[in-house]
Amino acid sequence: MAIRKVVLIQPRRDGRFLGRGLSEPYTLMRLASLVPPEIPVEIWDEDLIELPIRELGPHDLVGISAKTLLIDRAKAIAGRIQQQGATVVIGGTHVTLVPDEIAGWADVIAVGEGYRTWPQIIRDFDRGTLQTRYVDEEWAPLDSGVAVLQDRVLRQVDEHRNYWTPYLEITRGCPRNCTFCTAVRVSGHKMRLRPVAEVVEEIERRRLKRFFLTDDNFGLNFRLFPQYMEELLRALARLDLHGWTCQAEQMVAEYPDLLDLAREAHLDKFFIGFESINPKNRRELGGKGRGEVEQARRVIKTVHAHGIGVVGLFVFGFDSDTLETFDAAYDFIRTSELDGVSATILTPYPGTVQRANLLAAGRILPHTTWELYDTNHVTYRPAQMTVEELTAAYDHLCRRLYHPARIFARGWAAWRRHPVDKLRARFFSSFSTDIGYRREFSHRNRRSSA
Repeated sequence: MAIRKVVLIQPRRDGRFLGRGLSEPYTLMRLASLVPPEIPVEIWDEDLIELPIRELGPHDLVGISAKTLLIDRAKAIAGRIQQQGATVVIGGTHVTLVPDEIAGWADVIAVGEGYRTWPQIIRDFDRGTLQTRYVDEEWAPLDSGVAVLQDRVLRQVDEHRNYWTPYLEITRGCPRNCTFCTAVRVSGHKMRLRPVAEVVEEIERRRLKRFFLTDDNFGLNFRLFPQYMEELLRALARLDLHGWTCQAEQMVAEYPDLLDLAREAHLDKFFIGFESINPKNRRELGGKGRGEVEQARRVIKTVHAHGIGVVGLFVFGFDSDTLETFDAAYDFIRTSELDGVSATILTPYPGTVQRANLLAAGRILPHTTWELYDTNHVTYRPAQMTVEELTAAYDHLCRRLYHPARIFARGWAAWRRHPVDKLRARFFSSFSTDIGYRREFSHRNRRSSA
C-alpha cells in the first residue's frame, strides 16, 4: 500500500494555559524526524487543536503515543481513525508495560523506544507487509545521532509560539530499582549519553533559551560519568541560556565542583526525588535516599549554597506511611526553604514491583479504565489508612502546600536567591513550578467531580 502521509498524535490532557500548551510532544518530534523526507508527516496535539480525523484515509499511517493516564483517550481516538480506514500504531509507555492489553484494539503495537522499529513500520506499511507487533527493547545507544530533529518538524511544531517550556533529552535510562517507578522498564537500566556536540547543536538550532530535561535521572550522571558531565556543563556555560531544569537525586550535593559548573552552565534548579521523609520507607527508594529529614536539609542547604534551586519531589502512601506522615512532611517542607514542591500519591503502574506486590495481596482497587492513574488518586488499599483517609490527608496537604500565599512565599524566596543579573530571566521560573503543580491538583479535583 503506497503511503500518503504519516500523522503522529498526542492525546488531550491539559488543554491550553494562557494560550499555550503545557506538554510539548518531544517524543513525537523525534519520531517525526525519523520519517523519510519524501513522506509528508504531521504532528497533531489534541491539547492545541481539534483532531481533523475526517481527513484521514486508507493510505495514511497514524501513530499515537500514550502513557498510562492517557491510554483510554488513545483508544477512543484510534476507534475513530480506524473508521476512516487509516492504520493505527499505538506506542508509548503503557504499551511497553502491558502490550497484550493494547494488542486487542490497535492495528499495530510498538513496544519499546521505536528508534529501530518505527522506520521499519513505515517501510512495511508502504510495502503492504505490516506486522501487528514490533519490539525495540535493545536500548539503542544515543552516541550515533539518533533521531536528530528535522527542521521541517521544528517549523511545524513552532514550539516557541505554541508551548510554555521546550523539552530536551541528553541522557536516557536509570540504574536505580525504586519499586514504584517505570523508568527501568521503559528506558532500561543502562545510562546512555548523547554526544555533547549534538546537544549543543540542537539547542542552538532550536534557539532555546530555557528548557526542561526529560531525562529520568540526569543528576545521577554526576556520580556515574563525571568527565562527561564536566564536558557537557562547560559547553552549556558558553551558550546564552536563561536557565534550565532537570531531575536528580540527593547525591548531587556530594559533588561541589560539578555544582559550581552547573551554576555556570545556567542550571536553574534540580527536581530532587526525596520521595519520602519516613525512614521506614527506605527499602522502597531504590538507593535514592534514606528518608532522613536532616540529610534532606543538608542537601537543600548545600545546593542552595552553590546558587541552584531545589524542587522537592515527594510520594505518599507507602506501606509505612500513616496520617502522621503528612503532618511531618508539611512541617519539613514549610521549614526547609525548598523552592517548589511536588506531592503525589503512590501509583501502582503496570510493570512495577509495587503493583505486583499489591496485586498479589489483593489490594489493587478494581478499575475498568486507567484515567485515575495520574499520581493524584488513590488506586489501591493502603496498609495503615483507609482509601478515604489517604485521599483526605493528601487533599489537605495539597491545599496547604499550594495555597497562593505558600506559592508566593516559596517563589519570592527562590527569586531573591538569584544574583542581580539573573533576576529578570529567573522571575518566571521562580513561581512557575508551584503554579503548575497547583494546576495539576485542581485538575484532579475537576476530574473527581466530573
